[in-house]
Amino acid sequence: MGRRNVDVEAVSTAGPATIYALLTDGTTWPRWSPIDSFELERPGDPPPEGVGAIRVLRLGRTTGRDEILELVPNQRIRYATLSGVPVRDYLGTVELEPLGDGTTRIHWYSSFVPKVFGSGAIVERSIRRFLQRCATGLAEYTSDKPDTSAT
Repeated sequence: MGRRNVDVEAVSTAGPATIYALLTDGTTWPRWSPIDSFELERPGDPPPEGVGAIRVLRLGRTTGRDEILELVPNQRIRYATLSGVPVRDYLGTVELEPLGDGTTRIHWYSSFVPKVFGSGAIVERSIRRFLQRCATGLAEYTSDKPDTSAT
């Protein structure tokens, strides 16, 4: 089975610092994403949700566990999904790109290998829909927030 890729985008009128602050604080995810609840299984470095943190995110009957792999302040978060979706080797990245007009592009992409032969298209469509809802929700939620970056 081949590796699948999902790539979605949204644009927010908020600056990267505002968006990054929400991405790195799992307690906010139920406010702007389809996620119903968040729990921190293991803190990272730096605490609480730095590199190595494991987040438990619930959506309906699905419980996913993500490990934070990389944090580049106000630019990027990279994570791996450890369980909860029917895939192997899931890697996700959210990159924040200032567009020069005061807006920020939220570029959310992932790659994975489906666990079940023949399920790739269905799993890819579900993940694409979920990630687009996350990116769009984050853009809409932050578009009325002031920029928190230092000037």
